[in-house]
Amino acid sequence: MAQIACMMKREKLIDLPKVIDRRGNLSFIEAKKHIPFPISRIYWIYDVPGGQKRGSHAFRTQHEVIIALSGSFDVQLDDGSRKTTYTLNRSYHALYVPNMTWRTLSNFSTNALCLVIASEPYRANDYIRNYKLFKEELNIVTRQLEKIFDDVSVHLEPQYNTVFDCSLIEFPVIKHRAGNITPVESLNNIPFSIERIFYIYDIPSGAERGMHAHKHCHEVLIATSGSFEVELDDGNNKKTILLNRPMIGLHIPPGVWATEREYSSGAICLALASEKYESEDYINTYSEFKKYRRNGN
Repeated sequence: MAQIACMMKREKLIDLPKVIDRRGNLSFIEAKKHIPFPISRIYWIYDVPGGQKRGSHAFRTQHEVIIALSGSFDVQLDDGSRKTTYTLNRSYHALYVPNMTWRTLSNFSTNALCLVIASEPYRANDYIRNYKLFKEELNIVTRQLEKIFDDVSVHLEPQYNTVFDCSLIEFPVIKHRAGNITPVESLNNIPFSIERIFYIYDIPSGAERGMHAHKHCHEVLIATSGSFEVELDDGNNKKTILLNRPMIGLHIPPGVWATEREYSSGAICLALASEKYESEDYINTYSEFKKYRRNGN
């Protein structure tokens, strides 16, 4: 089932470029660069009455990116196995929602403006508006994927992973007046079994860590204290993620070059890895990484 979950795309937050200008800031989106699909349609939702919900449907094939151009609103997602809520309130943050994900928009603030970028033209028969039917079709898709794994050996090539396959994961927080706890379970909160844990601390000012990729190992990075930036690079696209909350992790699949920098004073980076340490799994030079992306070895 873990392999099947890997075959089905999951939602992810995307940081969009933000160009600062005294005349007014600018953000832009390019198809297959900042978002992982071609742009076929856009639409925007506005003048939403107080307490109104929008959506409450899924798409069979369409993928979406949702942005709060102004104001704020919540996006509630359900992929059949888990439910997640994202609050969108920055015009340079986007939420990628894959197909076969039930989604509802709610809690619109005054003057909220929602921009939706879609991968396909409008087709009425692509909508699933009944939740029971959504669950039935989702079960059919799952059974089809199970049959694929029964019939053939499916190998997901790591060198085809991109920065868009890196995703932020929000972990649970058990609140207590004596101090909060955040637990993480293998194959539950993260999409792999934890085989190794390491942490980086006492980091000098201006230091950079990482600067490598893996051939097989998945990692989740967490700023358990302080903050730092992670620059992700797939050879064609780059994006930078700021980690600064102990309940947020960044999943980095194999085949993506990662560099950690801009550590704050007292920062601690906790890393969860899917593999035990093997020097052969590391890609340590960028030239070697580019070759790996081309040839897979």
